[in-house]
Amino acid sequence: MAREFQRGHKARISDLTPGTDLYVGVRIDAPGLTFDISCFGLDAAERLSDDRYFVFFNQPKSPEESIQLLGAQAGDTESFRVTLDRVPDHIHRLSFTAAIDGAGQMSGTGSGYLRIVAGGEEVARYAFDGSEFSTERAVMLGDFYRKDGWRFAAVGQGFDGGLEALLKNFGGEVAEEEPAAAAPPAFAPPAFAPPAAPAPPAAPSSAAPPSPPAPAPAAGTPPFGAPVPAPAPAPQLHSAPTLAAPLAPPAAPYGDPPQPGAPGHPGQPPHPGAPAPHGQQPSGHGQTPPPGYGQPPGYGQPPGYGQPPAGAPQGYGQPPAPGQTPPHGRPPGYGGQPAPYGQQPPAAAAPAGGPGLAAALQKYRETPTGQRWTPQNQQLMRVDLAMGGTPVLARQGSMVMYQGKVDFGYKGAGFTGRIVGNATGQEMQLMRCTGRGQVFLAEDGAHLHPIELQGDGICVSAENVLAFDESLHHEVRRIEGHGIPGGALFTMQFQGSGTVVVKTRGTPVVLPVTPTTFADANAVVAWSSASQVILSSQVRLRRNAYPGHSGETVNLQFRGAPGNFIVVQPYEV
Repeated sequence: MAREFQRGHKARISDLTPGTDLYVGVRIDAPGLTFDISCFGLDAAERLSDDRYFVFFNQPKSPEESIQLLGAQAGDTESFRVTLDRVPDHIHRLSFTAAIDGAGQMSGTGSGYLRIVAGGEEVARYAFDGSEFSTERAVMLGDFYRKDGWRFAAVGQGFDGGLEALLKNFGGEVAEEEPAAAAPPAFAPPAFAPPAAPAPPAAPSSAAPPSPPAPAPAAGTPPFGAPVPAPAPAPQLHSAPTLAAPLAPPAAPYGDPPQPGAPGHPGQPPHPGAPAPHGQQPSGHGQTPPPGYGQPPGYGQPPGYGQPPAGAPQGYGQPPAPGQTPPHGRPPGYGGQPAPYGQQPPAAAAPAGGPGLAAALQKYRETPTGQRWTPQNQQLMRVDLAMGGTPVLARQGSMVMYQGKVDFGYKGAGFTGRIVGNATGQEMQLMRCTGRGQVFLAEDGAHLHPIELQGDGICVSAENVLAFDESLHHEVRRIEGHGIPGGALFTMQFQGSGTVVVKTRGTPVVLPVTPTTFADANAVVAWSSASQVILSSQVRLRRNAYPGHSGETVNLQFRGAPGNFIVVQPYEV
């Protein structure tokens, strides 16, 4: 029978099935909405560092085919085949997502699910519906992730920005920038000039039919050279006023090399495919061509029309703006490309100027990972109360911000708890956080570390605890020995399934417990509850004859079987 998951629940894959060749099916009932269902293969930093592991309709499988998109089948909207033992070591998480294609919100969806099938039998199912969401347009449904083997987590966390927000969250490139790069081709593709010739002829032919005046076409060649390539190369290749030739190369019909030394050279060899342009150019050279002749803004700007002898009017595309006059003394029109084309050097430089406020703050944005507890940075922790549905107990005053509907209540320890806390120095002033929202916690800029317990235990001094899941059992535990200076004779022990957030001063180090492991009582932060802790004193009677001591006379000695550990911070309380 399939195991039912709720948002925030996790389990080892080995507890669900011994197999590693899995079928993942996703179904979303939402009349009128279309979904893009994908799988992101993320690295240890939960980033899409290798685009080949973004599996979607345009890339249906990963390089070694450990992740394959199968399509709709067996009642599922979309399905995947995942072979976990073939997933490369650098891929640490597989995130299955659904994004709305077009308008709509996840709150408008009906029921849905993500299910895992192994050996033809459904072993896990995470069911959801639109009531769990609001304005989200993309959702992370579930994850396979590495942690002592592969595990599965039901996520159910969304983004208002849709697929674009998902890509940004995973560090992928957003296709949003491509349209900008493709914009030039829209008005300057190779085929642009030819079509322009047939259309304009109607107007130009009236003033330009005199194909004979081909002598002047040199300046008029730009009609075909108007495409994007002209701006950049023209000013650099020629120093003569005539730039008609440089612009011609882009157009295949011309195919003739530029004629740098002939300003008004009529020797542009006539080509069968270019008669119309030649006829139109003369008219353009001596009189203002009609608006549709070649897109006035971009067409009139080509260098060729800025030749002194041409005397073309401003409307023809040669505005005598001082800012457009080339440094080499060339005519105003030379190299002065209009803003519409965006090829003018200044215009091109503008986008590359400052990154803007949004880009400057990008590295500080919130980092949702689909987990209940998410470090935003070393000193700030976010907990999503909606995931798991378990209240959180946090140190009073540690909340710095929250989103959603969250209630904060006083959590008393009771009469006995207060007596024990005062007597042992392990009293914690706590608040109870409940509701559906995200709470951000921090205290005194201390480094925060979420430690997930799954049936095991850990000992932490009360002053090093910031917050923990209410589902964890905690009690005061006595350390064996004759006492420790400062009264740290006791510690807090946490056991069960949940997460406890530990505070440290600086980045701590985790060491394995060996028969010769000692730690300063004022620097040790936590240790595995299975470890045996005793006091070790280096005080010798003979030392009493000498003034002073090393300051390291009393330490904690740890003993235990392999697998036990201690956590020490680079700071003495």
